[in-house]
Amino acid sequence: MKPSKKNKKPNASIQIYKRLLTYVKPQMGLFAISIFGFLIYSATQYLLPVLVQQIVDTLKSEVREGMQYLPLFFCGLFLVQGIGNFLGNYFLAKVSTNVVHDLRCEIFDKYTELPTAFFDANNSGFLISRITNNVGEMTKASTDAIRTFVREGLTVVVLLIYLFKSNWMLSLTFLAIAPIIVWLVKYVSKRLRAISKRMQESVGDITHITSELVTGHRIVRGYGGEDYERRRFLESSSYNRSQSLKLATTTAIHNPIMQFIIALAIAFLMYMALMFMKQASVGEFSAYLMTAILVQRPIRQLSDANSDIQKGIAAAQSIFDILDEPGEPDTGSYEVAKAKGALEFKNLSFYYEGTHEPALNNLSFKVAPGQTIALVGASGGGKSTLVNLVPRFYQHSRGEILLDDIEVNRYQLANLRKQLALVTQHVTLFNDTIANNIAYGALANASREAIIAAATDAYAMEFINKMEHGLDTEIGENGVKLSGGQRQRLALARALLKDAPVLILDEATSALDTASERYIQKALQKIMLNRTTLVIAHRLSTIENADLILVMERGEIVERGSHAELIAKNGAYARLHHIQLERSTETDQHAVDAIPST
Repeated sequence: MKPSKKNKKPNASIQIYKRLLTYVKPQMGLFAISIFGFLIYSATQYLLPVLVQQIVDTLKSEVREGMQYLPLFFCGLFLVQGIGNFLGNYFLAKVSTNVVHDLRCEIFDKYTELPTAFFDANNSGFLISRITNNVGEMTKASTDAIRTFVREGLTVVVLLIYLFKSNWMLSLTFLAIAPIIVWLVKYVSKRLRAISKRMQESVGDITHITSELVTGHRIVRGYGGEDYERRRFLESSSYNRSQSLKLATTTAIHNPIMQFIIALAIAFLMYMALMFMKQASVGEFSAYLMTAILVQRPIRQLSDANSDIQKGIAAAQSIFDILDEPGEPDTGSYEVAKAKGALEFKNLSFYYEGTHEPALNNLSFKVAPGQTIALVGASGGGKSTLVNLVPRFYQHSRGEILLDDIEVNRYQLANLRKQLALVTQHVTLFNDTIANNIAYGALANASREAIIAAATDAYAMEFINKMEHGLDTEIGENGVKLSGGQRQRLALARALLKDAPVLILDEATSALDTASERYIQKALQKIMLNRTTLVIAHRLSTIENADLILVMERGEIVERGSHAELIAKNGAYARLHHIQLERSTETDQHAVDAIPST
């Protein structure tokens, strides 16, 4: 018999919270100082009723000896409490900021390890909100809530000890309401967790929609999508608002009910005290009653802290789900300083997760070192999928991919990718200088001379030299200050600087104007020299000199051969070529003439 969800959820929540608290362990020194401070604060709480008792009894007494010290004692009490509160809050704030930092770094590090398929399945907005909004909620649960539980919890214990010491029979009243409070807290906790989870998901949706508007604002405006995007955001924000209101309503109802229950207990206690504390002095009675009233504030705050914990548990669950995701498999151990570049695909098949039709079906071909292999065909034929399997962005389902007769899965992952340079149609650049974009990542230690040489060979220095700061020019997010051709030339310069034996060009010229394409073609002639190259091209004119052309349809190779051989066959390639035939114009020729020779 399967355990019910009702039995599983509390246990799961406890396990999540225990795991959450492990992030506080490295900060135990600071945390101990914080606890010490709160201990000072809480341990002195009962002294205020004692002081009131002394003042009242002194006023009632004819002998008022030592009463001049009571104001000093009063000031000293609040000074000690202030010091304790400062120590507790300050050092807990240090713990909190450290936990936020550690968590964000751990999540970001995890993002760098996750496979491509994970990012395909999760939109960027949700991933960004995990590292911004959800981490904050987690930290409240692991630090701020603990502060309340420690400080107010100790206060409740100290005050109850004083009450029981003063009159244990009357103080049993508080034990009578404990089961009611526990039930109420459990019910509210379950509801708060569910609402918090929906709220955090809605924040991810808001972030995603905003991110799409910011990055795609030209398309939005160019196609009149402003109203559509406003409606999307309005719906998402309205949902977030409704969940926030539900959360506020639950908390708003919960607090008065909790206060009313405690007030009933205090009212009953007050009645009983009036009935049975006839022998007590006025000061003792006042101190007892004041202590009973003081108890309700920390109990209420403990209830409020439960709200932070439930939101933190909901946030922690979403973050731990990411941290528990398996990273890219890297079981290979084979390493080589620089591969020769021989590639072989043997009976290769691949299925995307959740699909039944193969994206690639039983492909086989060889690429000798230094050869250029072109992949052509209509969109959806499997060309990009094929080249994405070489650097193991995805794991192939069946068959083999061999680099220098070694299966790519046997390579240590970083070493395998060291042998490959990738240039795609959608160039990724960073909000940094031109030099840092060329010498990116593992290339960061490249000399200035090497960067200039790579940029020169990519025909990029022609426009870089015209910029005010040259290679040190900041290019904006994803190179927004550059043209498409300029961005592409920087991507080629990056590939040239890497000097990898295998080059993958995924439609690197398809989105360029004719003049830019001529520059790129000149650069490609240099970058492809003495390198094994896999080229995906829609413009067939760019791959006529390839050693082997593979025509792909629906994940299969339907034709293979040189340009001349495939034209002679008058098949699929010839039809594609015919569509694109004779596109050169006098303008193209002028563009070629304008290119400086190197």
